[in-house]
Amino acid sequence: MRLTVERLELATKFQFRIAHGTERVHVNALVRIEHDGIEGWGEAAPALYYGESLELAEPALQLWAPLLGDDPFALEAIDRRLDEALDGQRAARAALETALWDWQGKRLGLPVWRLLGLDRATTPLSCVTLGLASPEEMEQKLETVIDFPILKVKLGLPGDVESLQRIRRRYRGVLRVDANASWRPADAVRVLKKIEPLDIELVEQPVPRHDLDGLRWVRDRVGIPVFADESVHDPTDVAHLAGRVDGVNLKLMKAGGLRRMLHSLITAKAHGMKVMLGSMVESSLALTAAAQLAPLADHLDLDGHWLLRRDPFRGAPGERGRIELQDAPGLGIEPAGAA
Repeated sequence: MRLTVERLELATKFQFRIAHGTERVHVNALVRIEHDGIEGWGEAAPALYYGESLELAEPALQLWAPLLGDDPFALEAIDRRLDEALDGQRAARAALETALWDWQGKRLGLPVWRLLGLDRATTPLSCVTLGLASPEEMEQKLETVIDFPILKVKLGLPGDVESLQRIRRRYRGVLRVDANASWRPADAVRVLKKIEPLDIELVEQPVPRHDLDGLRWVRDRVGIPVFADESVHDPTDVAHLAGRVDGVNLKLMKAGGLRRMLHSLITAKAHGMKVMLGSMVESSLALTAAAQLAPLADHLDLDGHWLLRRDPFRGAPGERGRIELQDAPGLGIEPAGAA
């Protein structure tokens, strides 16, 4: 197999601000794997918050390239070889595995969701995200997404409650909130109690990622379901969260691939937790890869393409929260400029 890597620059429509930082331009990696005249595609969106970066992902991909072998179906054997060379850089690993799944589907003439035996009719709607902003800025951003059925609002500023009150006065759809680990438990309870009357569907990661007992403490004191995001990467993390949260947000880039994300999803369901599938700032390539598991999820946050000034690909993410898995083989991705 031959692997090539190139940089994929993505600019957001607005400055995208969350508790971890602010960015307007995101640079991801586009991965291509060619074998027997078929090319599979994948995308890596590394996050500094998790100790990853493009500068680390690129050499990792080059190190792994000679270890891919000559059988794109041998995912387990490939995994073992890559682990022996270098463990970590999960976003890069996710891009590699995604490209292999895309190759397999194209080789067999089937979409990946069908290879996994899933029913696309059960795919939930996705939310769209509003980044941190002042109450006035938040209201301006709301204009651009007011017709979406589900909104997720980032929190972590002194004016959070006022922002949500302004949004709720004008917006009658489903509201979710995400603090990105920005609160202490007592502060989380204080804010969440104030916004409970606004009919909030769920809150993501109200406390720091390693404060698992803090998650339970908050959950026991508020009426809004609590989901973990930054606290969960692997099935082991999911098991440690059992009894502490109502659900988990699983992401392709955190998991390191579709199979690993599926393992976490099954573990969460076995522990009675709800599952959301989320995303980083990604194009429709990575979002469509994650969407292959969307029929198994309870909630979706596959919205990265709606944040972009220009999405270089077309895939499963559609308009107003729709995720539409296609019949095209592989991931069903095509360049945005294709006819």
